Amino acid sequence: MSEHADQSWADRVAAAWAAFDAYGEERAAEFRAVIDALAGELPPDSPLGLFERACAWDSTGHSDKAVPLYRRALAHGLSDVSGYQGRRAKIQLSSSLRNTGRPQEGVELLTPELNAPSDELDDAVRATLALCLSSLGRDREGLSLVLGALAGHLPRYQRSMANYARLLVEREEHRPAAR
Repeated sequence: MSEHADQSWADRVAAAWAAFDAYGEERAAEFRAVIDALAGELPPDSPLGLFERACAWDSTGHSDKAVPLYRRALAHGLSDVSGYQGRRAKIQLSSSLRNTGRPQEGVELLTPELNAPSDELDDAVRATLALCLSSLGRDREGLSLVLGALAGHLPRYQRSMANYARLLVEREEHRPAAR
């Protein structure tokens, strides 16, 4: 199989993930084995295979094992193979970093994504970044991101919510430093 998985492989991966909930916690290792076998069809350092393995560890409650796999997937060019999956990896890595006590690394990884080309993952970027910020005690910034993301989905009050979101951080920036 080539470095870039074919559609058949992608379909089988999607089918495995569609069945994820049927495994339950008691069969998490079995699910990881299914994903591991699929990833094993690709070269050992395939960013797609590394990403899928990371997702499987992450989704079964092992953020600590997922972090190095996400990092390797990104380092081996996941964003070049699939910009969408590269962005997903950054979101999921940031969440895993937060879960393993390193929210600042999550903030540093996701902050540039606020200026990336817009796609359906924009709100997930903001939500995950908000969680990382909250873990750092920066709740106002996190709330601002979440309100800003929510504003676009509201049937009314979009402008008001967007302004409130902006004011949450503007007021923070203009506060005198604590002595």
